[in-house]
Amino acid sequence: MSNKPYPISKSDAEWREQLDDLQYQVTRHAATERAFTGAYWDHWAHGHYDCVCCGTRLFEAGTKFDAGCGWPSYWAPVNADVVERIEDHSHGMVRVEVRCRHCGAHLGHVFPDGPRPTGERFCINSAAIDFAPDA
Repeated sequence: MSNKPYPISKSDAEWREQLDDLQYQVTRHAATERAFTGAYWDHWAHGHYDCVCCGTRLFEAGTKFDAGCGWPSYWAPVNADVVERIEDHSHGMVRVEVRCRHCGAHLGHVFPDGPRPTGERFCINSAAIDFAPDA
């Protein structure tokens, strides 16, 4: 993960205490959960999805779509200020990593093959988000 300072910062021990092992590996070490295994890949309730590390609201259920990839996919975050995009050259590919701008949690990647109106697909690990139903 980046050494960049984020508004919400914790020690490695604090993150390990707060998160389960999969959440920790995904958000703090940019691991990827297996496709079609996460809690939210096929979840369609009304509400919003928040960063599992810091609680920042990231995605609204209304922007979620079935991309057929096995991970929750959204065509836009709640606003551009909640995520940061970082060029990722891992695994012999060139991709754009998406992180929470408040705590630096790895969320997933964004691809240019999504639906209108943005044409983007934010492919997000379920382990990186929590769902909150509409009140």
